[in-house]
Amino acid sequence: MLIKLKKDRTHQEDRRLALWLATSAGLLNAIALGAFGFFPSHMTGNTSQLSSEVSSTDLNDILFFGAIILSFVAGAIAARIMVLWGIIHNVRLIFCQILIIEGLLLAGVSLYEMYFHSFSTNRQIIVFLCGLMGIHNSTSTQLSSGRVRSTHITGTLTDAGISLASVVVAMLRRDYSKDTAAQKSQLKTHLTTLFSFITGGIAGLILFREFGFHAMLALGLMLVVVATFSIMRISLRVRRVRPALSK
Repeated sequence: MLIKLKKDRTHQEDRRLALWLATSAGLLNAIALGAFGFFPSHMTGNTSQLSSEVSSTDLNDILFFGAIILSFVAGAIAARIMVLWGIIHNVRLIFCQILIIEGLLLAGVSLYEMYFHSFSTNRQIIVFLCGLMGIHNSTSTQLSSGRVRSTHITGTLTDAGISLASVVVAMLRRDYSKDTAAQKSQLKTHLTTLFSFITGGIAGLILFREFGFHAMLALGLMLVVVATFSIMRISLRVRRVRPALSK
């Protein structure tokens, strides 16, 4: 699910991707809410809040919300640059490597909060987490060619509504074409993303209440483990295929 193949990705692969990345996004979003009272993935709300702060002329808050938006965009840009580098150098495991970097950065932030937590640095941590969310969302979007956006729930709900309408109309017209089947598969993928994000959010709040920043540390390590397992699995598969091809 973390490998960009030459063949078209299946919806099953995208659903597995949604299960892991949308769930982890929901977990981090909820943990950040519990820790800082803030959603690092909610860019629509943050942009609206920036507009509100501009009207109230509070310079500190204007700079804060501006930094949040720029950090999210910077994370998305960084992920894209890394993917392009991987494409240029034919690195098929680039998405796994990005996920490992994200997991290690998240684990580092978690350790900092566990041992050096200070309210004076809360805003800086929030800005950093928004950058990680940008990386996270950009990675899933590029890997799935836009079919899985792990943090962009507004867009996913819109896409799910479009797919549902298409499926309902096709059913009423008794249209059993390949296009209808594709819409049904896409709808299932969107619903999987939504369910995963919501489930991750509920679990994140519960885990933070029970374990504090240890829950965030576990999430970072989980991302590293998932990506590392994918790398090992692909490496073993390549080793098995090479001898067969040389015969």
